[in-house]
Amino acid sequence: MNPGDEGDFEAFVAARGPRLLRVAWLLTGDAHLAEDLLQTVLARVWPKWHGIAEDHPEAYIRKALVHTHSSWWRRRWRGEVPHGELPDKIGSFDAYAGVDLEQSLASAIRGLPVRQRAVVVLRYFEDLSVEETAATLGCAPGTVKSQSAKALRTLRGVLPAPVEGCHE
Repeated sequence: MNPGDEGDFEAFVAARGPRLLRVAWLLTGDAHLAEDLLQTVLARVWPKWHGIAEDHPEAYIRKALVHTHSSWWRRRWRGEVPHGELPDKIGSFDAYAGVDLEQSLASAIRGLPVRQRAVVVLRYFEDLSVEETAATLGCAPGTVKSQSAKALRTLRGVLPAPVEGCHE
């Protein structure tokens, strides 16, 4: 029997299919997606079987499974996940949490030393680079980095924990 025979391919799939399906399942985490993945890869491999069968076909197909799954994963939109049942309670949304956070942030920034406050405002509110901030303040870029690190450490210690439901 030649390695490129249809019977050889069918025998290989019958013998190694369950193991390859397990690899696909471990990659996808879903039985149905695993079956689709393996079927897609086997369909792509079938026309090339005569060249693959002589070497290490299982290793080739495993590698194809990984690459195909990777390309599927990159293309798949993962924004919403469907659920079987809706939650009982949507959740409590505090419409004023954003305002409270802004007030706390403004108060905490005003409490920083002048140089740190300037660095925070220029770097994070005006979105200037380290070099642009240094040029604006007339100091070295290293000074901007160190003042920024000190200011952020202080702000993390002063500000309240993020409020759930507030995405601003």
